[in-house]
Amino acid sequence: MSDAPSPAKRTNRINLEITQYRGSKTTLCAGCGHNAITERIIDAFFEMGIDPKRVLKLSGIGCSSKSPAYFLNPSHGFNSVHGRMPSVATGAMLANKNMLAIGVSGDGDTGAIGIGQFVHLMRRNLPLIYIIEDNGCYGLTKGQFSPTADLGSKAKNGVVNDLPPIDTCALAIELGASLVARSFSGDKKQLSAVLKTAIAHRGTSMIDVISPCVTFNDHEGSTKSYSYVKDHDEPLGEISFVPYFEDINVEYEPGSTTRVKMHDGSQLYLRKLAEDYNPSDKITALRTLHETNRRGEFATGIIYIEPDKDDFIETLNLVDEPLAFLPTERTRPGRAVLDELMESLR
Repeated sequence: MSDAPSPAKRTNRINLEITQYRGSKTTLCAGCGHNAITERIIDAFFEMGIDPKRVLKLSGIGCSSKSPAYFLNPSHGFNSVHGRMPSVATGAMLANKNMLAIGVSGDGDTGAIGIGQFVHLMRRNLPLIYIIEDNGCYGLTKGQFSPTADLGSKAKNGVVNDLPPIDTCALAIELGASLVARSFSGDKKQLSAVLKTAIAHRGTSMIDVISPCVTFNDHEGSTKSYSYVKDHDEPLGEISFVPYFEDINVEYEPGSTTRVKMHDGSQLYLRKLAEDYNPSDKITALRTLHETNRRGEFATGIIYIEPDKDDFIETLNLVDEPLAFLPTERTRPGRAVLDELMESLR
């Protein structure tokens, strides 16, 4: 019998094991891109050393909205009604601005019944990681086209989509989100870097993740299939992310890299590939989305970032203490205060 000691368990900077970042066993289809996104979320939060107990998980309805059950078990979660996750997220963050919120939605939950909520969330720049698990179809109701299905894309039953898609990235940039990215569930390296950037960012981080539905939208003719996305991915650059708690020591050739300092002191490095790309230029970002879409390609990576923009909490100029912990005497004015207010309005 061997007396060799068991190998030490891997822990992160706050001495937690990765098992404490996992959730329940997935009930999604084997091979679903959503499961790959879950794994990247687990890895990102573990490697960034985020305490799961200070995380809010929020979702709406759909295959994607089951995902929060599969990561960060010790965190706080709320599964809202269809398309209403942004309202719940807004209320939760106003109540306790010290939490870190991550909302998981789908292309139907966001682009159809929830589009009005999505629009106002983006313009407010609420501090929230907003992930769209985008498969271009309604996976819970037999694979009908969703609002992000590309024009000309073919369904599993042979029907061709004759409506243009909603580009959630272009919409988010135009409306005011301060970090907008697109990635692919099958690109582990890029998606991990994007998620870490989103964790470090203060403001709305809208991430559209193309996530093929293996049951209804992974066939020839689909523009959201694994094979199509791999062949039509147009990366904007190589992403390197260095957390604030690590030694900042990244070297690139002069002029080949854009460096962005994040809210918490972390640093994002974007190494330019085929052409110069400035992720802080809103017009360039929108033009890039339109040009790649015209070529039938997906621009992936950090598309737009504005790290110094005030978030919704700062805009409201809230008190330092989270509203949820304020005593009644500070949240409900007395009769004398109300009388004085009414008198001032006469």
